[in-house]
Parts: sequence; C-alpha cells; structure tokens
Amino acid sequence: MANFAKPSAPRFSVEVYQNEFLPQGGQDVHAIVTATSTGGAAATRAAAAGRGAAAVVIMVDCSGSMEYPPEKMRGAREATAAAVDTLRDGTSFAVIAGTHVAREVYPGQGRLAVADPVTRAQAKEALRGLSAGGGTAIGTWLRLADGLLRQSPAAIRHGILLTDGRNEHEDPAQLRATLDACAGRFTCDARGVGTDWEVKEVTGVASALLGSADIVADPAHLAEDFTHMMENVMGKEVADVALRLWTPVGAEIQYVRQVAPAVQDLTDRRTEAGPRAGDYPTGSWGDESREYHVCVRVPSAGVGQEMLAARASLVLPGAAGEPAAVLAQGLVRAVWTDDLAASTAINPQVAHYTGQAELAQAIQQGLEARKLGDVGGATAKLGRAVQLASVSGNADTAKLLAKVVDVVDAAAGTVRLKAKVADADEMTLETRSTQTVRVKKI
Repeated sequence: MANFAKPSAPRFSVEVYQNEFLPQGGQDVHAIVTATSTGGAAATRAAAAGRGAAAVVIMVDCSGSMEYPPEKMRGAREATAAAVDTLRDGTSFAVIAGTHVAREVYPGQGRLAVADPVTRAQAKEALRGLSAGGGTAIGTWLRLADGLLRQSPAAIRHGILLTDGRNEHEDPAQLRATLDACAGRFTCDARGVGTDWEVKEVTGVASALLGSADIVADPAHLAEDFTHMMENVMGKEVADVALRLWTPVGAEIQYVRQVAPAVQDLTDRRTEAGPRAGDYPTGSWGDESREYHVCVRVPSAGVGQEMLAARASLVLPGAAGEPAAVLAQGLVRAVWTDDLAASTAINPQVAHYTGQAELAQAIQQGLEARKLGDVGGATAKLGRAVQLASVSGNADTAKLLAKVVDVVDAAAGTVRLKAKVADADEMTLETRSTQTVRVKKI
C-alpha cells in the first residue's frame, strides 16, 4: 500500500486483499482493491473560505403527473428549497423545471447563481412558481444542466434529478446519447417519487453519471432526502478520480466492478492511459471508502514462479501535456504453488463481494421473472437472494426481500412468493438491489 497527498488535500490510500496463490497452470487472479479518502472535510472548509469548489444543478420534474396527488409537487418544491438552504456559500447553482422541455427556473438567462443569503432567498421565492403540466423528456433536462455546468470552473460538478414518471416524450436512444455525452462532465443523483416511474430509467441515469439512485415513495420524505443528498455533494472535494490498472505483457483485465457501497460494473468504461494501462472512472470523492473487484488473467506458469499481475493506482488527470498525479497505489500479485490448501483458499473479502454481486443479480432476475409470471424462476432466484443476504449479514436487503417473499428458511433459501406485493415495496427492492454491506469485522 502507498499513498501520496499534499498536506492541504485529502489523503488517499489503496489496500489490496487477495489470495495470490494459484495452482500450476492457473490464470485468473481476483483482488479486492479498497480505496479510501480522508481529510476532505478540512479541505472542504478551507475551500469554502475562498472560491466555491462545487457547481450544482437541481432538475425538478414538473410534468402533469406531479399534480396527482398534489403532495408530489408540493413535496418537490419543499425539497428543492431544503437543498438550496444546504448549499455552502460560494457554490454555483441553478434550478431547472423539467417537462417535455427544460426550463430555467433560477437564476435564468443561461447563468449559474452563486450561493449566499440573498441568492438562496431569491431561488426559494422562484420555486413558489413551480407548477405541473406537460410531458417527460429527461434527456432535455440533462442537456440543459450540462450546458449550465460547463460554464463553471468548479472542480465538483453535480446534478440532482427528481422524476415521478416514465420518459415517454423522448426516444430511448436520445436519452442514451445524452447520458453518453454527459458522462465524465458531471455526476448526478437520481430520485423517483411515488410509484409510477421506471426503475431502470432512474437507475440508468445514476449509473451512467456515477451517482446514486433511490425511491422516495412518500413525497413527505423528499425534503429529508434532498437535504442528505446536498450535504453529501457539499462534502466532495476531489473530482474526476480514476482507478488506473497497469498490467504486464501477456496479462489482461477481465473485469472491474465497484462492489461497495454499491455494485457498479466499470469494465466497459475503460479509457487507455498509456502502454498496458487503462483508467476506470470513479467520480468525485469526500471522506469515504469504496471497494473494487478486479479480475486479471495472467499467462500460466509453473510452481515457484511469481509475477506482478497488476498495479492499481488512484490518479487525477494532469493539465494539458502533464502526466496524471498518482494519489495512491497497491499491487496485485500472482504466485504459483503445488500447495492445494493455499491455491484453493478464497480470500474473505473476495468471497464476500462476489456474493454481494450475485445477490444484486439474483434480486433483479427474480423480480423480472415475477413480472413475467415465471413463479418457479422467481422463487428460485429470490430464494437464493434471501440466502445470500442472510449469509453476508445484509440486513437491510433481507428486510426488503421479506416484503416480497415469505421466508421459510433463510439459511437454505426456501421462500414462497407473496400473493400481493405493494408497488412501493417491489420498486424499493429493485432500486436498492445493488447496495452492499462491508465485510464483517472479526
């Protein structure tokens, strides 16, 4: 493990957990890379005394369905006001009303405001005029947010998106193209309010833009959720951090997945970073820890041989013509042995997060089978999910599963599908299926 940091900046560290031993001829090396940032809170306070370190755009669904029931629109106005109140002085910000088109609510004229007592009060006054009417075209909201955020020199560029319906007034390909264009330019948290929205659309936005997704079934809880999201954004200090993986000649990365705090496949997001190196985006960081499952395929070798399978580094891109700054790094090793016990042992961290990834997949496949009327498939997959949640100690997911199935034997994964399930319970389980728990400390 190594770490590199300036005294005034957050400190990053990397730890690698693996069983480096392979049997003769073995090729696949699995490792959990734990990345941690500390000291960001102090740096954030220092930055707050100078120029704003963040720019935020809040996108509020104002389509006609937000008026049914009226609590949704009222909750959205109150939640956005709460988020505005949470903005740190000096933060650049704007509010967008989203329907089948995107409209600037505050400050308008293609600008970002700078948060202070006056602009916060003006923004909250402007929110009083938000009303529901029109359709839903989420891509137009994101494109306007992107245009506003690109004006800002702030390191942290972030969006918060709230919707209550399906993206019915835009071709799916348009939304996909917009997400591809916005990826890497800003991060975005997405929330669905009520139960009439499409889980895959909301989670797709968050996944593409490296943010969080969640359901707020009761509009009364929106203000609390928006406040928490904005506090999290205000705690970010370092943007555009990448996980760089270097491999020697003959070795290839098979996959890279974030596995904590949520499962996120990064394999296809690789950008080349020099000979035998590739960068995988991780977004913005505050004081936090994340974990990544890396699988490397190496050339087979004989007993007694060993090699460096990969070097994992956290890097920040350099200015034009300058090399990236290495924040921290760790090494992934491969050692060939004829000791069967050593080569077949599974590292506890690798085993745990492999199970968590399977848990997310089992939930998603089980719910899909349930929607299609495949009782046997749904029972088998959701039963496996209950078993995995029980073994790993994922109590939150276990509670959500218990609202969809009757658990007969958690350890064995024996369940019965409930005859009737509330839409909110099913959508909550699907939306939060990728959330994971850390390895139990012994």
